[in-house]
Amino acid sequence: MAVTVLIPAPLRRFTNEQASVQVEAGTVSEALAKLDAQFPGIRDRICEPDGRLRRFVSVFVNGRDVRSLEGLDTPLREGDEVGIIPAMAGGR
Repeated sequence: MAVTVLIPAPLRRFTNEQASVQVEAGTVSEALAKLDAQFPGIRDRICEPDGRLRRFVSVFVNGRDVRSLEGLDTPLREGDEVGIIPAMAGGR
């Protein structure tokens, strides 16, 4: 199933500045693995070495946080959008 992965600006250096990438995947974990196969090193910025999402990164499927769904095992359907959102620091 083709899904669109939305790439945040801080990670676009891995994707040759592409804001979105199409991958064939059935779960969020599979989508991240396919993304890393195309753009080595990007998954390390999203996931811990043990495979869990880094605490400062959120991943959404069609606007819903995967932590409130099935985590990285969240199933994907044709045309879904997977958004990667790194936490922003700063402010007062």
